Amino acid sequence: MKIGLKWIVSFSVITLVAFGGLLWSPIADFPKTGEFLTEDNIVGADVAWILAAAGLVLLMTPGLSFFYGGMVGKKNVISTMLQSFIALGVISILWVVVGFSLSFGDSLGFEVNGVHYGIIGNPLSYPFFSGVGVLPHKMMASTIPFVLFALFQMKFAVITPALITGSFAERVRFISYLLFMVLFSLFIYTPLCHMVWHPDGLLNKYFGVKDFAGGTVVHMSAGFAALAGALVLGNRKNPHHEPSNIPYVLLGTGMLWFGWFGFNAGSALSANASAAMAFGTTTIASASAMMTWIFFDRINGRSVSALGACIGAVVGLVAITPGCGFVTIPESLFIGFSAAIVSNLMVNWKALKKIDDTLDVFACHGVGGIMGMILTAVFAHGENASLLHGGPEVFMHHMAALLLVSAFTFFGSLLLYKITDSLITLRVSEESENMGLDISQHEESLKW
Repeated sequence: MKIGLKWIVSFSVITLVAFGGLLWSPIADFPKTGEFLTEDNIVGADVAWILAAAGLVLLMTPGLSFFYGGMVGKKNVISTMLQSFIALGVISILWVVVGFSLSFGDSLGFEVNGVHYGIIGNPLSYPFFSGVGVLPHKMMASTIPFVLFALFQMKFAVITPALITGSFAERVRFISYLLFMVLFSLFIYTPLCHMVWHPDGLLNKYFGVKDFAGGTVVHMSAGFAALAGALVLGNRKNPHHEPSNIPYVLLGTGMLWFGWFGFNAGSALSANASAAMAFGTTTIASASAMMTWIFFDRINGRSVSALGACIGAVVGLVAITPGCGFVTIPESLFIGFSAAIVSNLMVNWKALKKIDDTLDVFACHGVGGIMGMILTAVFAHGENASLLHGGPEVFMHHMAALLLVSAFTFFGSLLLYKITDSLITLRVSEESENMGLDISQHEESLKW
């Protein structure tokens, strides 16, 4: 087998990273004075919960691989599942080297009237996790070790590019996807994460965006990147296929739902009342969306299907994510109901069907994230938190942020796809596509 230059470069990069880490002194040598509390401030219950929550969020990525893998054709199951699963390796390493610094490092941005608004973190803040130790951070995680906060946030960074893969499944080259994943994480995910979740972030500090667990940072960014990807790669030669394994989809949905409790309730960063409320709203919104989806399908002349029930459940999970810790359980019922109807309409909209988004990532994750952001801006409790609890100005700030995020993630991703394609061709050959990516990309096949 011929070994191309791109693989030699890839191996050289991981080699440099592995040895480069040895050049940095141990974590304990890099404490940032004034930013950290003492170990006396660590709360054991919070540590136990976030350790568990981080494990739950990690489980979501293998869950997603089953969810997507069961939906594609038989010739592309392994490749589709691996595209999700490989993010656990690529993004975890990237996060340690520079991703966490760009997301939560010292804020770089601009000042207006003496107030600083951050766009992205300083890449030299925590390279190779330098300074990310066992002491709690005053501003970001005051009751748990900072290293636990960093690892918990890493799982969010991992699943975001994995979500995108459903849009270009069955036609993307594996090595090209790896490059795009790195570029997306560096230039889309990390600045968006910083602007929303860092105390000095622009979207947080100026626009007042409420995103409890990632509806904007994770799902909207992935949804718009998915739409851009479907447009750049174009339609498949044979866009019609039967899902290969519905039980895989059911299993993946169950793993996602289970892991989502860590995703949402864990984002309270404490074993407290907010975590309990997020736990409740998460499951009720998903249940509401699942039932709404199958009933809405039926009254529109479509069958009640296991696939529809699974998609509905995931749409509910997506939609409740930004507001899960800010709304009540009755409000979460309505959020799941509304998101299911809008996403269902988008999935079946003829104009959108002309774009070959293989697994309807934009219609489900993108639109679900948009609905979640809008409804959070309507219902979120707290002083000046939403339309109902702050007035129209608060709501309009959220809508302005929604437009900004949509444009940034869509056009930014479009540019990154073009850059990737110019370096390594994104799409497989027609022969490889007809053969199936399992064989043509990985020389593996699934035996049922």
